[in-house]
Amino acid sequence: MNILVIGSGGREHAIIKKLKESPEVSMVYALPGNGGIAADAVCVDIGAKDISAIVDFAKSHAVDFAVVAPDDPLALGCVDRLHEVGISCFGPDAKAARIESSKVFSKNLMKKYSIPTADYAVFSDPKAALVYLKTAKYPTVVKADGLALGKGVLIPQTYAEAESAVKAIMEDKVFGASGNEIVIEEFLTGPEVSVLAFTDGTAIAPMVSSMDHKRAGDGDTGPNTGGMGTIAPNPCYTPEIAELCMQTIFQPTLAAMRAEGCPFKGCLYFGLMLTPDGPKVIEYNCRFGDPETQVVLPLLKTDLLTVMQAVENETLAELSVEWRSGAAACVILASGGYPGPYEKGRVMALPETLPSNVTLYHAGDRLENGSLVTSGGRVLGVAATASTLKEALADAYAAAETIRFEGVFMRHDIGRRALAVMEER
Repeated sequence: MNILVIGSGGREHAIIKKLKESPEVSMVYALPGNGGIAADAVCVDIGAKDISAIVDFAKSHAVDFAVVAPDDPLALGCVDRLHEVGISCFGPDAKAARIESSKVFSKNLMKKYSIPTADYAVFSDPKAALVYLKTAKYPTVVKADGLALGKGVLIPQTYAEAESAVKAIMEDKVFGASGNEIVIEEFLTGPEVSVLAFTDGTAIAPMVSSMDHKRAGDGDTGPNTGGMGTIAPNPCYTPEIAELCMQTIFQPTLAAMRAEGCPFKGCLYFGLMLTPDGPKVIEYNCRFGDPETQVVLPLLKTDLLTVMQAVENETLAELSVEWRSGAAACVILASGGYPGPYEKGRVMALPETLPSNVTLYHAGDRLENGSLVTSGGRVLGVAATASTLKEALADAYAAAETIRFEGVFMRHDIGRRALAVMEER
């Protein structure tokens, strides 16, 4: 089969590597891919948001199955357009992708169908938002309604900070039209858990849980990022909590989407907070998370293409999706300055060989005169699998220390909270 994967980051590299394990896969195209992905797929310089060019390419290259990985093309209807020309694909249509592309839609959905989440209010008028914020409890959460590259969530500690947040989002339009409306939420506390799930709209197969590390610095300090590392499984997510989430969150969400006339097919990401009042939804994503994918897919035992085809064909209930035991860890190597301004074009020195349980996922690099150079904020994900989390972390960090490029930095405490939870037991 000829497979097309749309996107250019570490998530896409992890998907491609897993798909290549399938005996059914003969060719993988990546649009646009990146320098490192070029070792595993044919990269074509077509942007992930250039839907017409993507569809034309898929038609002219006899693509049998497409995976639309990033949020933007999903929200723009890439799956809809591919289906129109008869190409099977993995991912939700534009109506279902609203569960991520509109925070207002997702919050109203949860309220209407009694899915546990933070209390909230929606505003399209900045003055009204500021009046509301004068009596809000702090810290509070201010979210741009639309997609904002994972940066549209601000957590003001004071009214003055909230005022600045509203001005930045709604008046200065730092996130463009995504800030035409905002959601203001109560601030929840408790351990965070990421659960990605395969679903065909009715059946659901949750993946191994994971724990992300969003802050740039050790000890959860510094600015928020797209994610500096992940571990799986998340020890906070017990079998009892998993069953509770299935009954109160996962299945009700799918039923709600069906009731609204937009059944969700693809990978539905549940960002959860395990609060003192029980699990609650912080956010939904309409696709694989990054860097969660880099620790979850290596633990998948069932053929990924088979699972994705079952989702597309709405036969997931007939398939047993199996997972390997053990643990996985991923450490992100980033460009100096990230998530703020950073320099590009730094030559990368990579190890010639790696242990069999360690994988490099290329996220932000390009080929230049035969050499890999940096081109993004998050450059590489160094992932390892092992029988225990402690071993997986040790192997990931050992490999990460062998990689060099000017300005490189990483967090040195990925998984520390998870290990502490495990030791308390």
